[in-house]
Amino acid sequence: MNAATQSADFSPWPDDTAQRYRRLGYWQGQSLGGFLRERAQRFGESIAIVCGERRWSYRELDERADRLASGLAQLGINEGERVVVQLPNVAEFFAVLFACFRLGAIPVLALPGHRRAEIGAFCQIAEASAYICAERFQQYDYRELAREVRSVAPSLRHVVVAGEDAAEFTALDSLYAEPRPLPERSAGEIALLQLSGGSTGTPKLIPRTHDDYLYSVRASAGICGLDAGSIYLAVLPVAHNYPLSSPGTLGTLHAGGRIVLATQPDPDAAFPLIAAHRVTHVSLVPALLLAWLNAATRDNRALASLRLVQVGGASLAADVACRVRPLFGCALQQVFGMAEGLVNYTRLGDDDARVIETQGRPISADDEIRVVDEHDHELPRGVAGNLLTRGPYTIRGYFRAPEHNARAFTVDGFYRTGDRVRLRDDGYLQVVGRAKDQINRGGEKIAAEEIEHHLLSHPLVGNAALVAVPDRWLGERSCAFIELSAGGTTAAPRFVIELKQHLRERGLAAYKIPDRIEFIDQLPLTAPGKVAKTVLRERFASLQTRIQEGS
Repeated sequence: MNAATQSADFSPWPDDTAQRYRRLGYWQGQSLGGFLRERAQRFGESIAIVCGERRWSYRELDERADRLASGLAQLGINEGERVVVQLPNVAEFFAVLFACFRLGAIPVLALPGHRRAEIGAFCQIAEASAYICAERFQQYDYRELAREVRSVAPSLRHVVVAGEDAAEFTALDSLYAEPRPLPERSAGEIALLQLSGGSTGTPKLIPRTHDDYLYSVRASAGICGLDAGSIYLAVLPVAHNYPLSSPGTLGTLHAGGRIVLATQPDPDAAFPLIAAHRVTHVSLVPALLLAWLNAATRDNRALASLRLVQVGGASLAADVACRVRPLFGCALQQVFGMAEGLVNYTRLGDDDARVIETQGRPISADDEIRVVDEHDHELPRGVAGNLLTRGPYTIRGYFRAPEHNARAFTVDGFYRTGDRVRLRDDGYLQVVGRAKDQINRGGEKIAAEEIEHHLLSHPLVGNAALVAVPDRWLGERSCAFIELSAGGTTAAPRFVIELKQHLRERGLAAYKIPDRIEFIDQLPLTAPGKVAKTVLRERFASLQTRIQEGS
């Protein structure tokens, strides 16, 4: 599938804009498969990936990608076909990723926590021909999930399992084959599909091209000071855009550094890895940062090698940010970005006030920022409003979603991020909230409408509304307000357990299950008849106050 064929699936940049980005050197015409080849030629026997006791050099990773691309082709996976990849932080993730890039297959990057509802939807929307998963991870059997998904995804021809027992499916290790010549991919093609948190009940797939994604990776690695001596600890799921490209694992490979993979992010697991491998860089979300800070107050000796801790994915409280340098003994960098493109960083030379009080400024001089009111009128600097953006690595449309694209993008190509920000005179952004109906639970985005639809499938639920409520550890948690169906009565504690079990049985990821469920006689409505979620959030705050006061 060439770039012209793919144009029906995603919205490319206008020709004159694309030519300008190439002329300015943002887009260099290199594919991600070619990127790894060039890195392997340069860094050869240097260690690229540490996974438990295994060590893969740049040369070995490159050879594995070639051999696995050949095996996937022999299996019958063709260029342009979509492959849902659901692997934890293991070396095989990178072999699969680069094999797909070499073959021209398009990986859809799912997270380990996704379950039947999400994986089935990704397979259906992308018309995936293959699903690649782990055998087991954290006591969960993905082979059973594969059986469930295969029954709802008619396009799925192959299931490939990484592990010792693939059961009736194809074992990943069996696919390594003699490399075959493969054509170089066009840098303007879709390289991968990422997942949008979104605000609706239907998942959205984000098409990233080789050109735009590699620009973000290269620029991020430079901004964050990565070099051949950098050792990056991947504790967040590597399929996330943040630990994959901001600068993350791909930025580390660009710099010739070393990736250390962690399957558990907690301090008990991560701190020994930092000490053993002399880790220099790590990316965290605020909830995880708090856990690390608390552990470091007891003993921070394992963190002596750290040079930079990045924090992003959710709002970071200033009082928490102030604790990083004294306890970790390294620099803090705030990161604010989205899988759709735009990424902002505080810079390494910034003063403490900028690092603590802002979420950084954009990567590129050609990242265009608008802060607008509800009618898209541009607001003065310093006034909070809705963030719109376009630029050399921000998409112009979701994959196969023309109706949603008409709402999510302006007619002149600006992406409506759903974030409310304040743009300072120095060009730095301060994130003040969300405009989208979405919960940001420790960096995991939850579309309220999706969960509401699942809640409404229970026969005793007459209406439902999911709202974000503040939480010191996660930034936000979810609270579902339930209006029972006509004549419905239930014992609340027992029904809460039943309702959460109902959601699990519908195949929802664990982080999407409401943290709290409250029952209400009637959901409050706005004048146009929509649920007044502001009123519900106020009701929750009032309830919390009464609980704290013991009334």
